[in-house]
Amino acid sequence: MRIFLTGATGFIGSHLVPELLAAGHEVLGLTRSDAGAQALAAAGAEVHRGDLEDPETLSAGAALADAVIHTAFDHNFTDFAANCAKDERAIRALAAPLAGTGRPLLITSGIGIGIAEPGTPAMEDVFDTHHPNPRTLTEIAGAAVLAEGVNLSVVRLPQVHDTVKQGLITYYVAMARAKGAAAYVGDGGNRWSAAHIGDVARLYRRAVEAGEAGARYHAVAEEGVSFRAIAETVAAGLGVPAVSVPPGQAAEHFGWLALFATQDLSASSAWTRARLGWQPTGPGLIADLERMDYTKLR
Repeated sequence: MRIFLTGATGFIGSHLVPELLAAGHEVLGLTRSDAGAQALAAAGAEVHRGDLEDPETLSAGAALADAVIHTAFDHNFTDFAANCAKDERAIRALAAPLAGTGRPLLITSGIGIGIAEPGTPAMEDVFDTHHPNPRTLTEIAGAAVLAEGVNLSVVRLPQVHDTVKQGLITYYVAMARAKGAAAYVGDGGNRWSAAHIGDVARLYRRAVEAGEAGARYHAVAEEGVSFRAIAETVAAGLGVPAVSVPPGQAAEHFGWLALFATQDLSASSAWTRARLGWQPTGPGLIADLERMDYTKLR
């Protein structure tokens, strides 16, 4: 297939490009910069110039492809709600040329939206439209275009990691360094699910190849790693103490990250594994955090 990939030069996209090419697909990668275009060309992908701020460029790229994978997202979490609304508009633009064609559109969401009850793992068959995470807009938009005849499916992400990046934990590490302590809330028993970037790239490829309309996949290798274990590993890496913050002080300490630091974001991927024959093989989150070079952050 010729696959239009947004976020092609980002963390996930840059690993997904070689995964798709190795499987015999062609990749048309979205970029807004000369540096991005050079990186895509060097990786063996075609270049499509465009931007999330320009929906027409998204529609144009989707019109040229047999399938679309949407991984691009504006990760400025200080304006998270506005960026989730931007993602909703991007999904609409990508979907416009695909309605009624059967060509797959695979979008990206977050694990939390699949949690039915607090403290229980997220499940693929759950879609909580009232979840406090504004990323719900992504899946609401997806459900709308699915109803309009677009072959849409969803990959929900946990903390995606290697020894350089770890999803929200990347921001957490920077915060711990700045504050001189790696904090957790209460006893730190809330858990975050995780997966290595290599396993996540393989899941995206299998999902777009399956082209199953309405499917929701969980890119989860580890169902849940305790927030306290994460904090203690980061603390050891930075040479700072791991400390408990009372729940009532979480917003003051964590700022925008409190929305996530106070939640249990564990998740199951049993259905995903059975449906796609996907078996994660990469290292775990704590192992990657232990091997990370914290001196590069100084």
